[in-house]
Amino acid sequence: MFIHEKKSYCPYCGETISLLIDSSIEIQEYIEDCEVCCNPIVIGIEITHNKDILMCTRKENE
Repeated sequence: MFIHEKKSYCPYCGETISLLIDSSIEIQEYIEDCEVCCNPIVIGIEITHNKDILMCTRKENE
């Protein structure tokens, strides 16, 4: 298992959030609550063949 720390932002309040990404799983999607505003953030992650980490955050109902 390879863990990487990545920064993103909360789509509700705009606060910077820190996420730990397991790069051994190619496609991931999970929900994590913002530490500041407590709203649910959907986090989508894709690990490319070059091992680049593509990440997006969005509101739960988008």
